Amino acid sequence: MKKKLFIKQGKSFFLLVMSFMLLNSAFLFADQKGTEIVRKANDQLRGKSSIITATLTVIKPNWTRSISMKIWSLEPDYALILITKPARDKGTITLKRKREVWNWLPSIRRMIKIPPSMMLQPWMGSDFTNDDLVRESSIVEDYTHTIIGEEKIGGYDCYKIRFDPKPEAGVVWGKIIAWITKKNYLELKAEYYDEDGQLIKSMLGSKIKKMGGRLIPSYWEMIPQNKKGHKTIIEYHSIKFNVKIDPSFFSQQNMKRIR
Repeated sequence: MKKKLFIKQGKSFFLLVMSFMLLNSAFLFADQKGTEIVRKANDQLRGKSSIITATLTVIKPNWTRSISMKIWSLEPDYALILITKPARDKGTITLKRKREVWNWLPSIRRMIKIPPSMMLQPWMGSDFTNDDLVRESSIVEDYTHTIIGEEKIGGYDCYKIRFDPKPEAGVVWGKIIAWITKKNYLELKAEYYDEDGQLIKSMLGSKIKKMGGRLIPSYWEMIPQNKKGHKTIIEYHSIKFNVKIDPSFFSQQNMKRIR
């Protein structure tokens, strides 16, 4: 009797262990699939390198302001943003080199290093932060990614994916939730939450068109949660992917020369 009971208990323990292992494997597979989807979406939008011309429009209840800019990027470590219009801001540059971010202000001929504590500060008075524009943190490497559902956004079937920061990552968001299309891996919506789980802002991508030989959203809206009537729009005018750019282009010396 005791032997049968022992065998029965042993089988129950074995089944419990196997169930636990299979459950862990399922979660691991889901995380791996989520990360692969995020990686593909990131590659689809940015490629290995790119040159973009775009307009950033800041909309507030009482006024609107537009900025024309040109953006060079060499993923994932380098980015340079040059303001080309209006005249008062022309020549202003933001540079990212790995984990360092700098601003060049031609009006006072001064170079300013942006400390990590200021990565959540508005960029050029917009609803985009320094981190949004130069991606000081990596959405692929600095977060884990879990598929938490499926939804339609703008008529497209999307994966709904939660980004949780890795313990060692120096990121600014407590979590991000993104909607990425099942076809072509286009990110159409993202919600950004602070460490307390409070929604801070949402980003929407639309006007999907072929640019640089691939389909991408060409129109982006950043909408703060607690500022009624405020939003910032970035609209792409042209983009070239996988162009040859040497890392030496992204230097402090070049910031003073580029036009």
